[in-house]
Amino acid sequence: MTNHAVVIAGGGPTGLTLAAELALARVDVAIVERRLTQDLAGARAGGLHARTIELFDQRGIAERFLSRGRVMQVAGFALIPLDISDFPTRHHYGLALWQEGIERVLAEWVLELGIPTYRGLDVAGFAQDDDGVDVALSDGRSLRAQYLVGCDGGRSVIRKEAGIDFPGWDASTSFLIAEVSTGAEPPWGVRHDDKGIHGFAKLEDGPRARILSSEQPVRRGEPTLDDLRESLVAVYGTDFDVHDATYLSRFSDATRQAASYRAGRVLLAGDAAHVHSPAGGQGLNLGVHDAVNLGWKLARVVHGTSPQSLLDTYQAERHPITARVLRATMAMTALNRGDERTRALHESVAELLRMDEPRKRYAAMMSGLDVRYELGDGHPLLGRRMPDLEVITERGPQRVFTLLHRARPVLLDLGGGLELASDRVERVVARYEGAWELPVLGAVAAPSAVLIRPDGYVAWVGEGTDAGLREALTKWFGA
Repeated sequence: MTNHAVVIAGGGPTGLTLAAELALARVDVAIVERRLTQDLAGARAGGLHARTIELFDQRGIAERFLSRGRVMQVAGFALIPLDISDFPTRHHYGLALWQEGIERVLAEWVLELGIPTYRGLDVAGFAQDDDGVDVALSDGRSLRAQYLVGCDGGRSVIRKEAGIDFPGWDASTSFLIAEVSTGAEPPWGVRHDDKGIHGFAKLEDGPRARILSSEQPVRRGEPTLDDLRESLVAVYGTDFDVHDATYLSRFSDATRQAASYRAGRVLLAGDAAHVHSPAGGQGLNLGVHDAVNLGWKLARVVHGTSPQSLLDTYQAERHPITARVLRATMAMTALNRGDERTRALHESVAELLRMDEPRKRYAAMMSGLDVRYELGDGHPLLGRRMPDLEVITERGPQRVFTLLHRARPVLLDLGGGLELASDRVERVVARYEGAWELPVLGAVAAPSAVLIRPDGYVAWVGEGTDAGLREALTKWFGA
C-alpha cells in the first residue's frame, strides 16, 4: 500500500488546481485520473471569468492562460452581455479558452510541482477510519491517505460512496452538443426560438461543425447520432446529413448541490459538490474557486498547525456562494425559454441590466468579483478579495498578488507598527497612498493593515490598532 497525505479523485480543472495548491503548501498529494493522457474530447467549458484569472495571478501563472486564449468580455446573464471593463481590477475581462487548453496549463503546472498521477485508473471504493482513508484503485492496488477529495464530476463515485445526499431540481430541458461532419451547409450562428437555443459553429479542422441543439422532451443517458439527427429535424426541418461524430454529449439544466461537502475524512469539490446548467459559464470557475478555498485549509490540518474544525469553514464559505450561483443559472434557463411571454420578460431584464447599478451588481456576481465570505461585521474589505495594489516595500514596488505566489498568508502592515510573533504568516511592511476600490462598492476607507489568507481573501482589517488580530491569526492559522 502506497501512502499519501491527500488523494484526489479526478484530474480535471478542480482536481489539478487543488493538487497544486496542496503541493505549494508542501503536502504529499496524488491524483487518480481515469484518462491515460490529458487529452479531452470536445470543447467542454469555454473560458475563465475575471476572478478565476485573478486566482491564477495570485500564483504567478495567469500569463500562461492569457497567452493561449483570447481576452474579451465574457460575463453575461441569460445571453445579455455585461461589460466589466470599468471594474477596479487588473483583469477587467474574461478569457475565451476551451477546457482542454485550460487543463493543459494546469497539468504542466502540476508536473512542475512533482505531483504523482495514477493514470488510467478509477477509485473503486474506499474505507475511512479515525486516522485516514484506504483507497482502492480499479487495478487492485490500494492507497492510504489522511484525506480523500472527490473531484470526480457530477456523477461522483466518491460522493455516492460517502453517502452524501445530493438534493436539488431535476432537469427541465436537455441539450446535445456535438462535433461532426455535415453533408449540407448549415445556417451558421446561434438561433433562439420557442424550441430553445441552437447553433452551428465552424471548426478549424476542415468542413466540420460544432453543434448545440435543444431537445424536447427532456432526455437522459448517453446520446446517439440518431438522437442528434432527430433533434436537428425538429428544430431546422433537416439533419444536414450529420456524420462522423468525434464528440457527442448530452447535458441538462439539472441543478443539485451536495448537502455536505465533507463526510469525515472525505471531501468534495467542483462538480462532485454541485451541478447546474452551463448558462453563464460558471461550472469550471466554481470548481477552481472551491479548490483554492479548500487547499490551504486542508494543508494546515494535514500539517497539524490547525485543528480539523478549520475544514468546517470550507462548506460554510463555499456552500452559500455556490447556492447563489445555482439559483442564477436556474433563472437564466427560465429567461432563455424563447416563448413570447418569456421573451418579453427577457427584454425587461435586459433593459434593467443596461442601467449602471444593476449591470455592476450582476457583472460582479457573474465574474466572481463580488464574493464575500461571512467573517463578521467591520470594514468592507473583510471577507472580500484583496485588491492587487502596487505597494512600496523595502524591496521596492511590489504587487500584492506577487506576495501570494507561495500560497502563504500575508500580514500587510501599512503603518509599520504591528508586532507579529509567528512564522506561519509573512509580515510585509509597505506604503500605499492610492485609492482603495472594490467592485460595486467603489471607494472604501484605507486600512492600516490587512491579514490576507492564502486564497487572497481578507481575514482581518486593521483600522489604526491591532484589535482582533490575535484572534484572527489563531482562528485561521493556529494558536
